[in-house]
Amino acid sequence: MIKGKDLAVAYRIYPKVSKTPAAFKDNKYRLSELCLRSFKQCLEGQGINVRVFAILDNCPDEYSKLFRQYFLDGEIEFIKVDGIGNRKTFDLQMKLLLNQDFSENIYFAEDDYFYLPGMFSEMLDFLSQPGVDFITPYDHPDYYTLELHRHINYIKTHNNRHWRSAATTCMTFLTTKNNLKKAHRIFKSYTKRNLDSSLWLNATKYRIRNPISILSICINNKRFLKNIKKAWLDGWGWMHILFGRRWNLWAPIPSIATHMEIAYLAPCIDWHKEFDRVSMEIEKREPISLKY
Repeated sequence: MIKGKDLAVAYRIYPKVSKTPAAFKDNKYRLSELCLRSFKQCLEGQGINVRVFAILDNCPDEYSKLFRQYFLDGEIEFIKVDGIGNRKTFDLQMKLLLNQDFSENIYFAEDDYFYLPGMFSEMLDFLSQPGVDFITPYDHPDYYTLELHRHINYIKTHNNRHWRSAATTCMTFLTTKNNLKKAHRIFKSYTKRNLDSSLWLNATKYRIRNPISILSICINNKRFLKNIKKAWLDGWGWMHILFGRRWNLWAPIPSIATHMEIAYLAPCIDWHKEFDRVSMEIEKREPISLKY
């Protein structure tokens, strides 16, 4: 029986820096607090009642204290694991979110995403609309540059925001328990060495059933041949591509969040200004507010 929370979140965090973040590239704890505070601010404004499962992968105790600065005891549960890595923590996210009974709405969160304040309610509201199965908060710059994403885009307008249909995203996303149960075998393939882009291509089926389209993608970017192979061959990929349901993934325009990798910040937003704002609040230890 669902207990009446608006949202259940599995937030996985690891204490080492990966790739090159746009802020605090040499200090994962400060980067983590920047992102976590922004996530909490994103939840604020509409009174979202949340349950957070914090997956601490080989994290020192200071990371538990960090989460307690932003979430009350009744809002958070800690799961400590011993350096099991990216794919196993994603598998743990799935198990936690499928087995919890706090909310039908579930969110997969990674520790290197920065959010704009007060906007999570827009995603929850949009999730309830017909034809919306999965939502990413991230308007990925690849949507504007890669041949893979040169396909027919469907656009929805909802509450003064545009939403675009998307072929792929990363592993931070919103959906429902029911959708995840039905698509579980697709997402389970990620734990068995599938790629995130291949997983999403399998789910959305964009541009991977037409040989001419596949050839065009690979001519323009040869590395995507591997992605397309994995979409077809990993797990039961070919069976779903040919016979399974097509799942609808949507991305916001403009972005609600950005991945922190410096080369892939979401377009059209002055993210560094936002980073500075939240960093100053942290330095001053200001309470969460949506006055901006």
